[in-house]
Amino acid sequence: MHKGFLKAGHLPTLFAAFLYFDLSFMTWVLLGPLGVAIAKDLHLNAGQKGLMVAVPVLAGAALRVVLGVLVDRYKPKRVGIGAQIVVIAGLLTAWTIGIDSYGGTLLLGVVLGLAGASFAVALPLASAWYPAEHQGTALGLAGAGNSGTVLAALFAPGLAIALGWQNVVGLAALPLSVTLAVFCLLAKDSPNLSAPKRFADYLAVLRIGDAWWFMFFYSVTFGGFVGLASSLTIYFNDQYGLPATTAGYCTAAAVFVGSLVRPIGGAVADRVGGVRALTVLYTLAAAAFATIASGLSTIVLAMPVFLLGMLALGMGNGSVFQLVPQRFPRQMGVMTGLVGMSGGVGGFYLASSLGYSKQLTGSYGPGFLVFALLAATALVCISTVSRQWRTTWSDAFGAARV
Repeated sequence: MHKGFLKAGHLPTLFAAFLYFDLSFMTWVLLGPLGVAIAKDLHLNAGQKGLMVAVPVLAGAALRVVLGVLVDRYKPKRVGIGAQIVVIAGLLTAWTIGIDSYGGTLLLGVVLGLAGASFAVALPLASAWYPAEHQGTALGLAGAGNSGTVLAALFAPGLAIALGWQNVVGLAALPLSVTLAVFCLLAKDSPNLSAPKRFADYLAVLRIGDAWWFMFFYSVTFGGFVGLASSLTIYFNDQYGLPATTAGYCTAAAVFVGSLVRPIGGAVADRVGGVRALTVLYTLAAAAFATIASGLSTIVLAMPVFLLGMLALGMGNGSVFQLVPQRFPRQMGVMTGLVGMSGGVGGFYLASSLGYSKQLTGSYGPGFLVFALLAATALVCISTVSRQWRTTWSDAFGAARV
């Protein structure tokens, strides 16, 4: 990180955005690491387990659009505070009432989805403070808050054994409350935020083809990341017979790699261009998940491949968001919501399809194979559309690279 970046923006806000994102993501994927305990308690089959961990992802996808619109109209800090208060209240209510049915876990998943929608607050909050040539680094650092999924995978399975999974749900409200206090103190809305737009202006973005390309590209990178973060504890337990805590540690390792390299992906994209970075990363992701689909016999063989795949997806997340603010500098609120929503949809697909693949075929392989084909499709598409980008809108940003 060079001195130009340190002087370019507002570091307290960047830290607040990261922390807000981090603890929110920890909460968002909580049902995944708790999934082994919940499934045992409620006697869930593979399809039910897959849908249970996928519902928060889908709810987060839908709510990201809502928060994206609210951010454009009421500014990121105010919206972030309100959303965090609702999540904390929802966790405490679920803990107080108690959850004793499969339907109850799905309702809790909707509440957790609002925590996942924090993406639509944290990224515009950070983005508005930085010029085009530093967008990849700034959004990569703010987006590294997806490392909160590591915290959930590390601690939730063990806490569920010691305290009961329902108490872990209530316990999650404590770090969220501390984070809310820090966010209130440090976060500051940039004076460069765009003026509120009419609702018709948001719909107008969807008439631009590039918006749909970014939504698709992110549905693969982030969808893969969050889908795996939600599902791997259950997968490692089912596929390799690992105890819940060990499965959680393996999940944490894979998720940590994907989270750690997100800012690196943004920084690399700033240097070589987002298109070039994504070309390499989609190739690696397709190869990794096709290999996993073939059925690796032991966790020792599988872990290096999962680490490679998560590395590619994590760097890809940062690379996509090096490109988005270049193309849509005045619509970052709504674009963050839309692109983030598509990432959530991708995560819902992966998490639910793995469960149903196991239930219908007896194997997770077909689910991983289809995802590998999606990564290969994204590779072909980014190579195709980049030719148009380099001759049209990319010329307007001399300091940034496409």
